[in-house]
Amino acid sequence: MTNAEAVIQEGYKKYKGAPFKIATLYHWIIIVTERAHVEEVRSARDEELSFVEAAMEDFESNFTLGVETQRNPFHIDVVRSHLTRNVGTFYSTLREEIFIAIDEILVLKDNEWKAVPALNTVQQIVARATNRIFVGLPVCRNPDFIDLNIQHTVDVITGSLAIGFFPEFLKPVAARFITNVPKNTRRGAAHLRPIVEERRKYLNEYGSDWTEKPNDLLSWLMDEAGSDISAEILTDYVLATNFAAIHTTSNVFTLALYNLAANPQYARPLREEVETVLEKEEWSRMSLGKMHKMDSFFKETIRMESINVLSLARKAVEDFVLSDGRVIPKGTRIHAGLVALHYDDTLYGNPYKFDPFRFANMREEDGEGVKHQFVTTSPEYLAFGHGRHACPGRFFAAAELKTMLAHIVMNYDLKLEENATRPSSFRLAATVGANTTAKVLFRRRAR
Repeated sequence: MTNAEAVIQEGYKKYKGAPFKIATLYHWIIIVTERAHVEEVRSARDEELSFVEAAMEDFESNFTLGVETQRNPFHIDVVRSHLTRNVGTFYSTLREEIFIAIDEILVLKDNEWKAVPALNTVQQIVARATNRIFVGLPVCRNPDFIDLNIQHTVDVITGSLAIGFFPEFLKPVAARFITNVPKNTRRGAAHLRPIVEERRKYLNEYGSDWTEKPNDLLSWLMDEAGSDISAEILTDYVLATNFAAIHTTSNVFTLALYNLAANPQYARPLREEVETVLEKEEWSRMSLGKMHKMDSFFKETIRMESINVLSLARKAVEDFVLSDGRVIPKGTRIHAGLVALHYDDTLYGNPYKFDPFRFANMREEDGEGVKHQFVTTSPEYLAFGHGRHACPGRFFAAAELKTMLAHIVMNYDLKLEENATRPSSFRLAATVGANTTAKVLFRRRAR
């Protein structure tokens, strides 16, 4: 239940790159770690190895995210295209909300040290900043809407774990008692319906490009879906996208925060890098790209602790033959052993040591900047997946994460509670989550 990393590492060492099989809570799965096999899984057609079927099994998404979002997951393409393409356009808005949210949520006075529950605080900040871009003001600051999206994220995770234990024919019945999808939809629609109706009024009167049309996720979803989609279904898509954004971003940032609080000596070089970049140019997506140490800090954080010890989740739709002749039978789950690769000492020197500027140094050594970026995937670095099904929102998440940490190192000191060590993460099956109860102390920096 809690030693998946050790099991995968044992298989990696024992079978030396060959595929091996392990038992999970629900079924047996095949693990691949050899580069050629990872690439074969990545490049396989969806008709051979299905990402969608694997994801639906993992999250029981018909029951936890709504049937319509799974029947027609057009929101994924919206994130991949519109959200990614517009990061530079809306960056100043995102930055503004991050700065305001951090300062308002921490509520620090004078020179005091204040202990805050790290994960919950980060979730509040991430939910506000994310929804400034997803649905805009004033809803992004509405306490009930923020609480809903954070709770919905928890509901999806706990609901999928519980439903997974039931046989297929009982899952629809069990879901009625386990999940809160209808309740969450109604609660969210109460906030979004007036906005949807107002925007449709303007669309009908002035056309699709009316003046001051919001450039946000809700508008993009409405444009793609057309006028027939209900406010309730739109709400399901917003909630589903929030789940993906809040869960991953909050966990990654909290893990990074724990790393920095436990190693405060790294705050100064991060701060100096931010100051150096901002002396020459304004805040922008481009200026963030020049903060190589900041970028490396996050990449090293999720190299050591991604939100899952596996990656490239697929389900064989038909018998699939690997290049060495091994057959993956139809119906079998196959994954890449992320944790084994991320701790392989032939790929990463001294892999069990947290080396925050590892990838910034690699950039300087081999001159390949893009290769070592936080958002760049490879067969050896699988935190975001790899290939066409790699996390579509990672470019938005990277901008959000780096802006948050840059603001904190510039304006706050932080540390762990007295005599505390770096908080250990929560582990269940293949999932990894930031410690849910640990606190971090903040203080405004003296100017």
